[in-house]
Amino acid sequence: MKKSCYLILALPLLLTGCLEVDQHPEWIRGEYAGKTDNRHPQTHFHNDRLAWSAAIQNRNQKQNEYNRANP
Repeated sequence: MKKSCYLILALPLLLTGCLEVDQHPEWIRGEYAGKTDNRHPQTHFHNDRLAWSAAIQNRNQKQNEYNRANP
């Protein structure tokens, strides 16, 4: 009776490795089937990368506290 009781208690511990499934998403292996996103210069600035860069630099200068404090 005791041996079968130990065997029943040990059975879940023995089966834990057998029921493991692959937990990695498919996009890790390069199988992602979603659409590609456009870059910001392509969508907002009609693919003009210089205009996009100028807008980013202008925004950064307006957020610079040294330039805002000393007009």
